[in-house]
Amino acid sequence: MKGEDFILDDKLTLRDLVLKTKSWFSFFLGQWKTLAIAAVLGIVAGAMVSIFKKPVYHAETTFVLEDPDSGGMGQISGLASLLGINLGSMSSTSGVFQGENIMELYKSDIMLSRTLLSPFDQENLLIDRYIAFHKLEDKWSSKVDLSKMDFSKPRENFTVTQDSVVKEIAKLIREKHLTAEKPNRKLSIIQVTISSKDELFAKTFNEALVEKVNNFYYETKTKKSAENLAVLQHQADSVRAVLDQNLSDLAGLSDRIPYPNALLQTATVDSRKKQIDVQASSAVFAEITKNLEIAKVNHRNNSPLIQIIDSPILPLKNTRIKMLKGTVLGALVFVFATLFWLFVSRIYQRHIQAT
Repeated sequence: MKGEDFILDDKLTLRDLVLKTKSWFSFFLGQWKTLAIAAVLGIVAGAMVSIFKKPVYHAETTFVLEDPDSGGMGQISGLASLLGINLGSMSSTSGVFQGENIMELYKSDIMLSRTLLSPFDQENLLIDRYIAFHKLEDKWSSKVDLSKMDFSKPRENFTVTQDSVVKEIAKLIREKHLTAEKPNRKLSIIQVTISSKDELFAKTFNEALVEKVNNFYYETKTKKSAENLAVLQHQADSVRAVLDQNLSDLAGLSDRIPYPNALLQTATVDSRKKQIDVQASSAVFAEITKNLEIAKVNHRNNSPLIQIIDSPILPLKNTRIKMLKGTVLGALVFVFATLFWLFVSRIYQRHIQAT
């Protein structure tokens, strides 16, 4: 029975809850001066942040990407989707840049490194601008001496330390400044955004990155067809040269014996041989020319369409903490922090008094 009485005594009734709530409310109300001071300090801090905190600029490039590999079965896939059949997995295309993989290409170390080593102006590279604006020489002074590094020389001449610096800055850009996404998953529109407090860096880096990635994508997608086209063009030029030479030789033989004796067949043997060579060369040249034209059409069909829709234009869109928002948030943060401090202090004092 004593155990049951103890359990009943420890239960929190509605009356006890109301009394405790009134007690805490009265306590906090009695500390209104402290809370008012905290609110004023929060307003001042929020205003200072709104005034002195640099805005973040956003350089955005939006482009449409039409992959020719996915266009051939577009109508069939549309009809099949009505029946609940997905023909995407049955497609013969298996390129490394299919679908959303091109957005991962924008985040790759090789593309970010190449962009960082691109010119910012006539004197500096983009990596030099990033180091100077973010004051990395002072922040990384204990690890590396950035002032003695020359990033303008060829990449193959970089030291291990220079490569490490380039990779680390590329990592910072990928994690803090870069966003590559599809605004609408159903469309082939890709948006690449560079966010930075340095407006000129954001614009220049965005333009350079989009240019390098899209050029790399285009060259990779058309590499096989371009190589095949070059081989066929070389063969066509070689056969055409042989055909021209055979025609010249045949004309020379005809000039030496303009009226051959019909009774002497041996006099026409060389001429007949050259005629056979001309006919064979003509047939080969005609076949290669036909294949060359087909290869040109395939090369054009394999070329992806990359059309820029929007590009970054100064002044860039930016996000900053407005004065009203900063003061309200500052006041709320300081007031809630003060309430928590008062709550913990009172609990601590009660605990000491109880012991």
